[in-house]
Amino acid sequence: MMQLYYSPTSPFVRKVSVLILETGLTVDRIPAAGTPLDHGSMPVALNPLGKVPALVDGDEVFFDSRVICRYLDHKAGAGLYAPDTWGILRQEALADGILEAALLMVYEGRLRPESLRFAPWVEGQWAKIARALDALEAAPPQGPLTMGQIAIGCALGYLDFRHDARAWRATRPQLAAWAEGFAARPAMRATVPT
Repeated sequence: MMQLYYSPTSPFVRKVSVLILETGLTVDRIPAAGTPLDHGSMPVALNPLGKVPALVDGDEVFFDSRVICRYLDHKAGAGLYAPDTWGILRQEALADGILEAALLMVYEGRLRPESLRFAPWVEGQWAKIARALDALEAAPPQGPLTMGQIAIGCALGYLDFRHDARAWRATRPQLAAWAEGFAARPAMRATVPT
């Protein structure tokens, strides 16, 4: 049986978890925790980068949520990257960029000593997120379920979870409406970080 090393608050793990639930795949979940400063129980023997998610299937190990999602989509025959593979990959990359910038903001506040924190750098990360949100507001996701939509839904959920004070929804009503509807999916409700 496949094994997924995960952290319940990782937005990248959430993408994989939503895909697993949407496709009905069976995967054992193994908790892991750590930071860039202390790998803790992260599966460094499986993923030398010391990150989650990491997926083990027999003798194969997969890491990076995009690689894992492509693998699981293929394994399930779900077609979450079709029919517009390149458009869906662009959406997933945009969502992952939001997540990467949002996570760097969290690390800056949690891991860097206060005297060394650099507010302009944090605001630069938020500027990346804001541009991505504006692009999504101009062209909100639509159509049947795709991996791009899952990634965007997880990215917006992470902003709500870790950066709700930024009130991204206030100036992006179309995207906010889409996010609210997407968050109602059973797989999204089952994976809300706490």
